Amino acid sequence: MGFFKQMGEFMMAGARAYAQWDLEVSTRILRDRKRLIVLALMALPALLAGLAFADDIAGALPGYIGGKEAYSPAFYSTTIFLASIAIGMGAGLITGCIGAGGGFIIAPALMSAGVKGILAVGTDLFHIFAKAIMGSVIHRKMGNVNVKLAVVFLIGSVGGATLGGLLNRFLYEKNPILSDAFITFVYVVMLGFLGFYGMYDYLSARKSGKAAGPHDSGREGSEMGALPKKIQAVAIPPMVSFDENLVPGGRRISGIFLVAAGFFVGLAAAIMGVGGGFLTFPIFVYVLGVSSLTTVGTDILQIVFTAGYASITQYAIYGFIFYTLAMGMLLGSLLGIQIGAMVTKVVPGITIRGFFALSVMAGFVNRLFALPSKLQAMDLIGLSKGTVGVIETIGSVAFYLVIGAFGVWVIGTFLFNTKKLRGVEA
Repeated sequence: MGFFKQMGEFMMAGARAYAQWDLEVSTRILRDRKRLIVLALMALPALLAGLAFADDIAGALPGYIGGKEAYSPAFYSTTIFLASIAIGMGAGLITGCIGAGGGFIIAPALMSAGVKGILAVGTDLFHIFAKAIMGSVIHRKMGNVNVKLAVVFLIGSVGGATLGGLLNRFLYEKNPILSDAFITFVYVVMLGFLGFYGMYDYLSARKSGKAAGPHDSGREGSEMGALPKKIQAVAIPPMVSFDENLVPGGRRISGIFLVAAGFFVGLAAAIMGVGGGFLTFPIFVYVLGVSSLTTVGTDILQIVFTAGYASITQYAIYGFIFYTLAMGMLLGSLLGIQIGAMVTKVVPGITIRGFFALSVMAGFVNRLFALPSKLQAMDLIGLSKGTVGVIETIGSVAFYLVIGAFGVWVIGTFLFNTKKLRGVEA
């Protein structure tokens, strides 16, 4: 129980830190007219393809996008375009309202909508990269970025992302169903940890009557736990110094640990289709002993490079990205995250923590219930095709009902409290 709780707490801290970055990036894009024009130009082809041409050529596309015609659907259609906007908005509402990254639901949602797992991963990575580049706030954080720390970390991150991409592509070429099963299993494990901890956290807060703010991100300042002290005591060259502006003389850590941490983050990012920010923050703060101030700046830098490198070199050049799908998700998430952030001003923290737990648990159930169909297709379990189909449908319906109900609640709360929110803004 102690390990489970620690892992959940670990991931929750990272999800909250990633949400802060996502909100800042989205706000920066929406407040800049030039960026909005660029976004409109990028999204226009997606809109035209989704609404005018996609349905006519959908049947011909699977042979060119990712191949493996026998494992459909992997085509683009009006329905999938609209679904991508809805999925992006759902993720944005969760991120903005709850203050914890909603990106966890994107790949499961895309897979439930009929997109192959490897395409969902590549597309999600590209969506993150596009958002990071458009709303880049690196120059605002450069004072908090330790360049040596970031460079050494990125060495490992690039290596991990390369291995993750190779692994996903290898499994896909071997058997597309095996690829989907692998990605699904990884999500079951990750969402299981985060979902059960989120539910435990919500019930504990409700019982005690206390609820931390939705955007809490973990340890602040320069204090350090026992594990980071032990790690920093290992003097294996090259040694990298950091936090000179917070601690007299600064701190030093072996580059080996930074490379290892980067490798793990890059591997997870490339396999799951995430930016890796939800892992970087807790690893830096709780394991390596880097101050949260330095971590935030460095994390922004690594998200841009990790997501960009993984999406382009491991997925885009092999045809495993739906550009138009990514643009739909980007449009939806930009709007959703702003609405969600405003709703936090009129809703008790305990309520949105409960919704977060339910949302992540819905994603967990969705992927867990999707596993039997993958295993049955590979003849690893004896259930009938009809039975596993029913199980998968139950998981998908439950997932979309929970996410849909959450979205309706957030948007409804926003609309019914418009006057109050205007007063708060004023």
